[in-house]
Amino acid sequence: MREGRTFQREDVLLVDGYNMIGSWPELVPLKEERLEDARDRLLEMLSEYQGFAGLVLIVVFDAFRVPGTGKEYRPRKKFSVVYTRERETADECIERLVGEWLSVKRNVYVATSDLVEQHVVFGRGALRVSARELRHAVRQSSVDIRTTIASDKQLKKNPVESILPEEVQARLERMRRGLKDS
Repeated sequence: MREGRTFQREDVLLVDGYNMIGSWPELVPLKEERLEDARDRLLEMLSEYQGFAGLVLIVVFDAFRVPGTGKEYRPRKKFSVVYTRERETADECIERLVGEWLSVKRNVYVATSDLVEQHVVFGRGALRVSARELRHAVRQSSVDIRTTIASDKQLKKNPVESILPEEVQARLERMRRGLKDS
């Protein structure tokens, strides 16, 4: 995440969700008003980042004092949200996930500014990323996405349009609208 460090498509990023919420300036005021809003905004930002970066991203939220077996949500194939099990901290969950992902020979990064947790996961073979570094990467990806969209060189509204004859385009449009072909 430092200058020059980029993730590869097969890399795994484990994020301590509440640590990011407490560290990112744009999320702290939301947390003070309503924690759920801060969580939703973080997930929105990370989801956009994951889609751009293409890595496996898992956000872990501590549910230590909440009874239950823990939950995992997968809004997309390579993006998931984990709420820890009862009596399991986010740090314990992240440490367990580090072991699971390293066993399949992946580069595993852990985003947290908790120095003790950084040392523990580093000792287990994961690479550490601070909250500040992740925030910078997320913000930069947002700029890159806007630049790409604005340039219109990378994204075209309908690239097939430029190679199809007009009569074929008109016929397809009528079919799309459910109109009879005349």
